[in-house]
Amino acid sequence: MSAVTDPIGDYLTRVRNAIMANHKIVEIPASNLKKRITEILYDKGYIHRYKFEDTQNGQGVIKIALKYDQTTKESAIRYLRRYSRPGLRQYAKATELPRVINGMGITIVSTSKGVMTDKEARQQNVGGEILCLIY
Repeated sequence: MSAVTDPIGDYLTRVRNAIMANHKIVEIPASNLKKRITEILYDKGYIHRYKFEDTQNGQGVIKIALKYDQTTKESAIRYLRRYSRPGLRQYAKATELPRVINGMGITIVSTSKGVMTDKEARQQNVGGEILCLIY
C-alpha cells in the first residue's frame, strides 16, 4: 500500500465515494485532525453517527454512518471539496474566510486554537488554513 500524501484529501474522497455508491458506513484511517473534522460534520448534522475504533497497528479507524434523506435517498452532504492542498496551501484571516452559500454550508479551518468552522473562527477572530468546504 502506498503512502497517502494528502490525508485530508483521502478522507474527503473516501466520504465522497461512499456517498456516490450509496454506502451506509465508510471506514477511514484515523488521525486527530480527521477525528476533529468528523466531530464537526456530526455537530453540523452532515453525518448520522461516528465511532473511533483502535486497530492492531495502533493507528485506529474512524467509522462514519452517512446520513441520507429518507424520502429522496439524497445524502446530507451535497458538496465536499478540499480547498487547501499540500501543493498549494490556502490561508485566510478571520475577516477573509470564504462563506459557503452565504452561510448555509461550512468551511473547516485549521487555526492556532484548533480545527473549527468558519463561523467559530470569525467569532474568535482567528484565521488559519482553509481545509475544506461542505454543504
